[in-house]
Amino acid sequence: MIAFIQQEAAEKEKQIELQRKVQHSNLANASRLSILKARDDYVQALKEEARKQLVILTKYTTILANLIAQGLFLLMETDITLRCRRNDFSLVQQLIPDAIQRYKQELKQKDIKITIDDKNFIADDSFIFLVKNLIFYYFSAGGIELYAMGGKIKVSNT
Repeated sequence: MIAFIQQEAAEKEKQIELQRKVQHSNLANASRLSILKARDDYVQALKEEARKQLVILTKYTTILANLIAQGLFLLMETDITLRCRRNDFSLVQQLIPDAIQRYKQELKQKDIKITIDDKNFIADDSFIFLVKNLIFYYFSAGGIELYAMGGKIKVSNT
């Protein structure tokens, strides 16, 4: 009889310990999730603030010109294809000559050819997608993509 009582007490003790571990695990997971949510909220707020600041066209023009020049310096190729958002197309056309001039001055390079892709554009939409129960929010606030060697090399300045 005593053995039976001791066995039941041991089983209850194991059960209580298991419940305690499960509860601890649940609390740790909840804590991790709240940290991830806070981090995601902060990143989204930063993105939204950046998007608001990019709306100011004069600042955006300077940023876009610098992104183009930076991409050229990263690639250091002579034949480049450039992609932009559809609504930035005319602005990019205006900025290309200055970027080429800047590139030539810095690197003493004589010939560089930049073709603006007028068929494929960077998405300027926002969308939400789900991966393994995590929600991601994507938006394109602008920028450019540069391709060299027939698309084998890509610089994404978005």
